[in-house]
Amino acid sequence: MENKVKVARVQADLTQQQLADKVGVTRQTISLIEKGKYNPTLKLCLAICHAVDKTLDEIFWLNKESEKDGKN
Repeated sequence: MENKVKVARVQADLTQQQLADKVGVTRQTISLIEKGKYNPTLKLCLAICHAVDKTLDEIFWLNKESEKDGKN
């Protein structure tokens, strides 16, 4: 699953460790989420959104084009 966690984190001027501390996970978990190698729970997605002041749609939502192309 593609996401925009890294972009949102950088825009919020946070390191991976700072974001991890805010949402209660490890820096490694944030790294894996940013790389698309870990699918976070909805609760964690919402915590990340709150921490970087973005909506779920802005960071995690799949657009129709990528669903049609099979780029999930």
